[in-house]
Amino acid sequence: MTATVPATPANPAAPEPAPTAPARRPRNRKQTLVFTVLLVVSVLISLPFVELMISSLRPANEMSSDTWLPSVLDWHNYADAVKTIPFWRFGRNSLILAVVNAFLTTISSALVGYGFARLRAPGKGLLFGLLISTMMVPQIVTLIPTYLMFAQVGMVGTYWPWVLWGSAGAPYAIFLYRQFFSSFPKELEEAAVIDGAGRIRVFFQIFLPLSRPLMVTAFVLAFNAVWGDFIAPNLLLDQSNTTLAVGVGQGYVNDRGFPLPNRLAGGAVLYLVPVILLFLAAQRSYVRGFVNSGLK
Repeated sequence: MTATVPATPANPAAPEPAPTAPARRPRNRKQTLVFTVLLVVSVLISLPFVELMISSLRPANEMSSDTWLPSVLDWHNYADAVKTIPFWRFGRNSLILAVVNAFLTTISSALVGYGFARLRAPGKGLLFGLLISTMMVPQIVTLIPTYLMFAQVGMVGTYWPWVLWGSAGAPYAIFLYRQFFSSFPKELEEAAVIDGAGRIRVFFQIFLPLSRPLMVTAFVLAFNAVWGDFIAPNLLLDQSNTTLAVGVGQGYVNDRGFPLPNRLAGGAVLYLVPVILLFLAAQRSYVRGFVNSGLK
């Protein structure tokens, strides 16, 4: 018969083991370093905008001063900036071009991205590679051929080039849509086809509504690209129907042709307001669009 060995009771007089210190210090140091770097980068990026804001409130006789802050805040620079050039007419032209181009770019890019993601065709991979490679071509390289083509068909001086550009889509937006639509399960599309839906109906009733954050992202990117474009309007449009970017860049000069830096700074700040408001209104969907497409 084997005797049962009783368990050794715990010694009440023995000291309790010291609690293990949480291993958070290295992680906290890493987070602190990351936040510090982000803070420094954010300050460096914001400095030009802060300098622009200060210059827009600086009196004309202090524009060449070495002091960081102006002695008084001259709010009349904004009113003078609006009166010096046809600000509101140029702004209306920019708004029309940006909205129309962004809307067409959003829809056409989604349609092309859906084709690359969901349809089968010989040479599809090669075409997609060629499309993506066009993003590496600087705009200045294609400027003269583009102008000659539009001049031959009589579109110089009109807004039709922006309509055609928007109808053709944008390579970066097509890439985002293609990445997003590729993640959809096949069963979703097959179920709709079994119910009798065609490709166009599947796109407009299933894929497009599910890509609303990406549509916002594409719209904001296209709007910002047209709103901030200076070269194409300066080349293709007349002075009577040009955009606000051209007006702000060339309009603030006196009778002798010398620049008016205080009014230029005021006009530049007002020029940024629509873009900032659009980003603030669409910020959440803008970020979600990049996340859903696999980019961040």
